[in-house]
Amino acid sequence: MNASLLPHRKALVTALLVWAYVGVILLAMQRPPICECGTVKLWWGVVESAGNSQHIADWFSFSHVIHGLIFYACAHLLWHHWNLFDGSPARWALPIAVAVEASWELLENSPTIIDRYRSVTVSWGYTGDSILNSLADIGFMGLGFWLAARLPVKASVALAAAFELFTLLMIRDNLTLNVLMLVWPLDAVRSWQAM
Repeated sequence: MNASLLPHRKALVTALLVWAYVGVILLAMQRPPICECGTVKLWWGVVESAGNSQHIADWFSFSHVIHGLIFYACAHLLWHHWNLFDGSPARWALPIAVAVEASWELLENSPTIIDRYRSVTVSWGYTGDSILNSLADIGFMGLGFWLAARLPVKASVALAAAFELFTLLMIRDNLTLNVLMLVWPLDAVRSWQAM
């Protein structure tokens, strides 16, 4: 556990401002604020449906928690093992992680990535995330970052592996396969996921 990477007040306010600004940008990108079905649900568990990536949490929320675990590990390596900065800037690790995750959410909701998901993954009907879901995804990343700051390294690694295996068993998809299929799509994996 290394709580020194947890933000001080200014860094936390900065992270929240970045988070809110992403909502404004997504609104300008004409993303729907909530599910076009008109409801807000805490959990949506049907992957191949119009409600996927539209509510607060879904199967891909586990991947965003893993993002936070990974970002914390990277920050830990950068600030502590390589001693690139003294302890004070390390408190800015969370806002930097929020900015990275926010950048992914903006990219993920661009026509280019939406079309890529449709063409090479089993997410044939994917239309992008609602603003609510994107902001929740950033929040889940923050949860992963916070957990990594509190848990021993082995527990963080075990949690990431458990989430990957759990989602693989439940929906035949996870962070690893998602990245693989976006970068280097394999027909065999796509066929297996579609079963």
